[in-house]
Amino acid sequence: MSLFEQINEDLKQAMKSKNEVALRALRGIKSALLLAKTEKGGNDEVSEEAGLKILQKLAKQRKESLEIYTTQNRPDLAKDEELELTVIEKYLPAQMSEADVKEIIKNLIAQAGITSAAEMGKIMPLAMKELAGKADGKLISTLIKELLS
Repeated sequence: MSLFEQINEDLKQAMKSKNEVALRALRGIKSALLLAKTEKGGNDEVSEEAGLKILQKLAKQRKESLEIYTTQNRPDLAKDEELELTVIEKYLPAQMSEADVKEIIKNLIAQAGITSAAEMGKIMPLAMKELAGKADGKLISTLIKELLS
């Protein structure tokens, strides 16, 4: 079952169970997937990889909104974003732990022979390619800075 079909099935279930949070999140996902379908020049299907990137983008948007609402002391809005984020994360692959990500980055740094923070631009694309979908870009960047300093 494709991601789009899975979202449609879960959307039906959310409607039947009157789960407003899941409905909001799933409608947002479906909308983003439909936009991706139509903008590619009429391609009928969104690849799994493209679907994953869309989900990651939506999750990142929710995390940023959650952070803003928390700092602005808006727990009501923060709670909504957090609940939607949990729905979106169900469709994403499990994220690696910080320790695992750190170990992979250490290995990449050793393989590339990078020794200073000035060479961060060389290691970042390698790390992003290696850890695509498995770890957050912000975490990767933070760990690289930490390891190179």
